[in-house]
Amino acid sequence: MDKKTILVVDDAPSNLILLNNLLCRDYRVKVANSGSRGIKLALADDAPDLILLDVVMPELNGFMVCDVLKKNRKTRHIPILFLSTLHHEDEVQRGLTLGAAGFITKPVSSEQLAAQIAACFAQSRQYAFE
Repeated sequence: MDKKTILVVDDAPSNLILLNNLLCRDYRVKVANSGSRGIKLALADDAPDLILLDVVMPELNGFMVCDVLKKNRKTRHIPILFLSTLHHEDEVQRGLTLGAAGFITKPVSSEQLAAQIAACFAQSRQYAFE
């Protein structure tokens, strides 16, 4: 079975390296160091199966990227998990209102990350059979 693809969008190189290292054994990982690059990779012919998206980034923040992707017919079905140091209820609610599947607080726990990713993929399989 082919590995699912996860797109990690974060402006911090150390976060991209960490997440790639945590995920590369079980998933095909693509990385983008900006919101605009993340949108470009999400819209590519080989679109990701899930997106891990940082909230605080220059130019296009994660909320803006999520809004663009959820309004596009080609990408609106892709689950998005926000990753952020922000953890106030209003930020979490904003992300969920935009269509995100979840919100993970940094620093990332590898166990929580794995559980959230598994839950997203299980939910997408459920929708595929309905």
